[in-house]
Amino acid sequence: MSQLLHVNASPRGAASQSLAIAGAFLSAYKDRKPETKVDVLSVFEDSLPEFGTTAAAAKMAAFGGQEQTPEQVDVWTQARAVFDRFAAADEYVFNIPMWNAGVPYALKHWIDVVTQPGWVFGFDPAAGYSGLMTGRKAFVVYSSGVYADGVPQEFGVDFRSTFFKDWLRFVGITDVTEVHFDGNALNADPEAAFAAAKAQAEEHASTF
Repeated sequence: MSQLLHVNASPRGAASQSLAIAGAFLSAYKDRKPETKVDVLSVFEDSLPEFGTTAAAAKMAAFGGQEQTPEQVDVWTQARAVFDRFAAADEYVFNIPMWNAGVPYALKHWIDVVTQPGWVFGFDPAAGYSGLMTGRKAFVVYSSGVYADGVPQEFGVDFRSTFFKDWLRFVGITDVTEVHFDGNALNADPEAAFAAAKAQAEEHASTF
């Protein structure tokens, strides 16, 4: 049985447009693939382990092939549980609103927990990094209130999708489909644009 992980990066619940668009995708997806198990991870609500001094030392020990201290083993085990939930899925849905030109901090926290050597990436001194999450695919919803593609810099810049696209590539996920619902606060007909974004998501679900 295949498994899909939906990572919800918005804390706005029913008021979240990115979540609603992801919901339209998932509804159509479930109609087509009712046998798929869907796991939902809300990065603002689910508990994520802190990744501070001890965890950073544990990461460097793992990267250098050194033995971890008992304290490091404990935090590494907590991080591993979060990664195992990520790795259990074959497919992913992410809904990501723009926060201060980037991704919400809770999503970055989750990324920093799961992005560990030997888990999502390998490293060779001659060849560099290699992603270990190959063979998977992702559907990503990006939303923003003011920024939109092609607007002057005074209306914002997009470090959100550029960062996230590169992270997906880094971990080995290259089969990626996107829907952008950007600039919705300045759209002349936001309701029509919202409906169009949901329809686009449903269309993508038919071939995902």
